[in-house]
Amino acid sequence: MDSITTNNCTIHFNENCYPALNKHLNERNFSKIFILVDENTHEHCLPSFLKNMETQVSIEIIEIEAGEIHKTIDTCVGVWNTLSELNADRKSLLINIGGGVITDLGGFVACTFKRGISYINVPTSLLSMVDASVGGKTGVDLGHLKNQVGVISNPDLVLIDTNFLDTLPKNQMRSGLAEMLKHGLITGESYWSNFKNLSKLSLHDLDRLIYESVIIKRNVVEEDPYENGLRKTLNFGHTLGHAIESYFLSNPNKITLLHGEAIAVGMILACYISTEITGFPKETTLEIKDLLINYYGKVDINEDEYAIIIDLLKYDKKNNHGNINFVLLEAIGITKIDCLVDDKIIIESFKFYAD
Repeated sequence: MDSITTNNCTIHFNENCYPALNKHLNERNFSKIFILVDENTHEHCLPSFLKNMETQVSIEIIEIEAGEIHKTIDTCVGVWNTLSELNADRKSLLINIGGGVITDLGGFVACTFKRGISYINVPTSLLSMVDASVGGKTGVDLGHLKNQVGVISNPDLVLIDTNFLDTLPKNQMRSGLAEMLKHGLITGESYWSNFKNLSKLSLHDLDRLIYESVIIKRNVVEEDPYENGLRKTLNFGHTLGHAIESYFLSNPNKITLLHGEAIAVGMILACYISTEITGFPKETTLEIKDLLINYYGKVDINEDEYAIIIDLLKYDKKNNHGNINFVLLEAIGITKIDCLVDDKIIIESFKFYAD
């Protein structure tokens, strides 16, 4: 697969990854190389990565704990302190090997340490390959509120080696697939139709669809890098999805939902709301609901929790002037941004999901 260039960052795939990495290391003459991992990618991904890496530059490994609950400023402080203790300077390189937590947090650490050092992202989860790999969004959560602190800054390179997907549990693969399903719904029937029979997807199909998803997001981000218009469409299903994810993350009596699991719920809710507000066909909403619930199962959300989740919407990053802005569908591939939705319709969408 050909490499993809976007906003001064090149995304390389599979066999192109390591020649591009080694060429970059040779040309840039970095003073030190730091590799950020969590305990999972340290064990399962780092050894093969190092085998393919060719450099005489000193390498230091920094490990953080895995999981969304560690995507915090406190973790950043620990990494910043470690970089300082290991004498990182402005000519150092940070390589982030992991899922979206590692690439988001590592990118934020890199662009703020000494006012910015170079970094490379090596996404190892399906979610991070098709989502966090493109667009330059970095950042951390503020308590249980998702991605409240961060900056937009592109890495030098993104290396997508789909062999790393062999290390993922099935629930992580399902989580990543939710973002690809979203790309289909906001882009058009031709891409969406690939997912109508998920059981028939092969590994070859997956490589192709990952590549197409990256191109879809690249095209959106290039047109609207700072989310003033078109890029907002990438938030389809995320307004309520993030609120649900945050609620489950903060509630000790709830299971922790993976990002894609929460977004799958959010997309069903957004389709129902679209039917009520923009005329999105009801039969299509029912088809999408059936497909997503068959694949992800149904998340238990009680009626007395609806108001709590709705209250969390006020923290959504797309809000402005006190308005909560939804992305809705008029048809598959036709989106409408900055939609205002009455709480009554949101509650109805939860009831539709629960039926």
